[in-house]
Amino acid sequence: MENKNFLAAKFGIEVEFTGITRRKAAEIAARHLGGTIAETRDSYNTCKVTAPDGRTWKFVYDGSIYTQKKVNGEKVLAGKEYSVELVSPILTYEKDMVTLQELIRKLRKAGAFSEKQNCTGIHIHLNGADHTPRSVRNFVNIIYSRNDLLYESLEIEPNRMHYCKKMDQDLVERMNRKKPTTFKQIEDIWYQGYNDNRARHYHKSRYHFLNLHSFFNGCGTVELRGFNGTLHAGKIRTYIALALAMNHQALTQKSASSKKPQVENPKFSMRTWLNRIGFIGDEFKNCREHLCKHLNGSAAWRFRRAA
Repeated sequence: MENKNFLAAKFGIEVEFTGITRRKAAEIAARHLGGTIAETRDSYNTCKVTAPDGRTWKFVYDGSIYTQKKVNGEKVLAGKEYSVELVSPILTYEKDMVTLQELIRKLRKAGAFSEKQNCTGIHIHLNGADHTPRSVRNFVNIIYSRNDLLYESLEIEPNRMHYCKKMDQDLVERMNRKKPTTFKQIEDIWYQGYNDNRARHYHKSRYHFLNLHSFFNGCGTVELRGFNGTLHAGKIRTYIALALAMNHQALTQKSASSKKPQVENPKFSMRTWLNRIGFIGDEFKNCREHLCKHLNGSAAWRFRRAA
């Protein structure tokens, strides 16, 4: 029986790209959504698109993006106006996925691109309102136990590792040794060893695959940062579904182990784990393919490779 409960949680997404200007990206979004554009003179040079439903889609500047554009089919350096980060409003999978994917396709068709040499990434923010100290600890353990498999599956670029480090072993060990029962206790464990002011927006602790700084000192969300930049609509859907599935696992399991499973066959391990967290049936066939594509081994046999 297929269980799609994991798709119900609210989320937001940030997609970094270049190739077109923020203004052009906003114009494309305004036409797609039937919305209106407003530019601001804040530090992010934001272009806001307000849709008829009142939600705001933002296109902001990000200094980490290596900006380029295409001239006569060749990529050349471009100005800061070509640094674009799409920041979505609060979304749901069922109601908004088609709209989001079609917007991504239109941006790509207009000349936008998001590739490894541009140091672009995708960040997914998950609603933190339903989380408890137990579920947050579960999330830490889930990410840590699958660190290696996730990084191999998602092909996280070496030049992005600074922005999405693997979960720290010392942090995980402190978390499981102390078994915190309050958010304050988890917060103290999370920030241990850092000299930065916890209220600082760009706190160094945020640059991990799982970012809890956004939960404690931001918008109250659990952020997943371990996704390379892309304007492939199918991959973006895959990343969102994976984030929602791991979030649901953290929320619903009584406990989650930090022990890393023995992986003789990475592709088989990923497939069986995806099935367990809800990636079942034809709807998620492409998602399973995207997440298993770059792994070694056989998806069908644990102890032997496919011929």
